[in-house]
Amino acid sequence: MPQKVTIENGKLNVPDNPIIPFIEGDGVGKEIWKNAQPVIDRAVEKAYQGKRKIEWKEVLAGEKAFNQTGSWLPDETMNAFREYLIGIKGPLTTPIGGGIRSLNVALRQDLDLYTCLRPVRWFKGVVTPLKEPEKVNITVFRENTEDIYAGIEWMQGTDEAKKFYKFLHDEMGVTKVRFPETSSFGVKPVSVEGTERLVCAAIDYALVNNLPSVTLVHKGNIMKFTEGGFKTWGYAVAEREYGDRVFTMQQWEKIKKEKGETEANKILEEAKASKKLIVKDIITDAFLQNSLLKPTDYSVIATLNLNGDYASDQLAAMVGGIGIAPGANINYETGHAIFEATHGTAPDIAGKDIVNPSSLILSAVMMLEYIGWNEASDLIINGLESMFSNGEATVDLARFMDNGNSLPTSRFCAALKETL
Repeated sequence: MPQKVTIENGKLNVPDNPIIPFIEGDGVGKEIWKNAQPVIDRAVEKAYQGKRKIEWKEVLAGEKAFNQTGSWLPDETMNAFREYLIGIKGPLTTPIGGGIRSLNVALRQDLDLYTCLRPVRWFKGVVTPLKEPEKVNITVFRENTEDIYAGIEWMQGTDEAKKFYKFLHDEMGVTKVRFPETSSFGVKPVSVEGTERLVCAAIDYALVNNLPSVTLVHKGNIMKFTEGGFKTWGYAVAEREYGDRVFTMQQWEKIKKEKGETEANKILEEAKASKKLIVKDIITDAFLQNSLLKPTDYSVIATLNLNGDYASDQLAAMVGGIGIAPGANINYETGHAIFEATHGTAPDIAGKDIVNPSSLILSAVMMLEYIGWNEASDLIINGLESMFSNGEATVDLARFMDNGNSLPTSRFCAALKETL
């Protein structure tokens, strides 16, 4: 009998027949979902010999919701995600028109899905711009609810913008706005609490998976109280909450000042040898360069919303493109999680049976891992690796493979299902 996933004392309770809401998505979403769902179901069936099965529950958002209900994001959809904890979705269009939020941002903020989780790895057979893409294995923890994505801004010329500038100028003494009459304004909130829960999630992930480091990626050299605060608060919570399990580069700096660089380096090497998690930081632009030149320096990164947007897309390009980049939006405290295709709706190719479904399929893999059904997720991963190694892929990947065999979306998913 289908049942809800629940959470108790921070631990998920997953029945053998969980009810999981899904949003089909706009544009290419329809054909991705209808072809990917049988793959997911087959993996679960084979892994557990029919003893487990997902009960899919469709909920509406985007164009399909608007056409049927007059709302881009009906209350029933939000309530379903709240009630059932876990869901999955295809790409959604951003409605055109002033004052209408991005649906993706709305889902993240309304459910307080503070972690955008984006694991990036290479699959054998996929052609990439890198000489050694196999060295890329980086998991991004992107803060989801703060930063400029909070949506606090005012258009130039409006009464609100004039009022805001007047406050800045008259009350706060701000004189550095060069063209105040034609400037739009935005506010970038970054909090201690928002930073700490994101950094703790990244550290917990690294410790559970025996990874060597967590890197705080920031622009604290320029934005000293927001991005700089993220760095400071991130180090502070690491040292306060994890004690001897971590060694931070902030501790290294203190030791260097007190005892010299040689002694600091000795203690750092001892920490690495004892398998302590190293928590370090880097300026965002340096990370974007270094992740290309020496990606093995990074295993988990924790960063703010805008930086995470840039970083996750660059990393995806390094292993073959956003078409094979999965993603999830998670609140580890309440258990709520929405797994999603990370690409857009691609209306120019919708209905042509050529879109790559791998982003949604790999996001389903993440979902299966989240609920502890790793046997099923492993089947899908192994199937994808087998197909890519044999040159079997959709056109976006196959066209670059020496032995590439370009398959339609429907045939690709059918072949993957048979490969499991």
